[in-house]
Amino acid sequence: MAKHNIDLDWKENMLFETIVNGHKVTLDADASVGGTDTAPRPKALMLVALAGCTAMDVVALFRKMKVDFSGLKINVEAELSEEHPKIYTKVHMIYFVKSNEVYRQSIDKAINLSQEKYCGVGAMFKKFAELTYEIQIIS
Repeated sequence: MAKHNIDLDWKENMLFETIVNGHKVTLDADASVGGTDTAPRPKALMLVALAGCTAMDVVALFRKMKVDFSGLKINVEAELSEEHPKIYTKVHMIYFVKSNEVYRQSIDKAINLSQEKYCGVGAMFKKFAELTYEIQIIS
């Protein structure tokens, strides 16, 4: 069974550091809760993980399907619950693909495969949030 393991080190105030796959990741909080706003918040990094996971799937699938594309951007908007613990309840993703409409079917298929089969981060999100998406092709 595969496992992931990290160590998180407190530096000062609300500043923390960890090493992930050999890369330093820093976390901080807003000044209103004792941070200095020098790094991202943990929850926002969850959205980065979601976008990154599906983006890697999609690019790999585009290459496999021979989709001619020159760009991929993913916008993720998430709603938080009102009560503590504040969790994401709704997440909407918009895939902006720079390509030609001639590839629409393959683009739709690749993104659907990522959403429904391959993206493990998305599968985890679906355990606690409504996850929706749309696709826009930019010529």
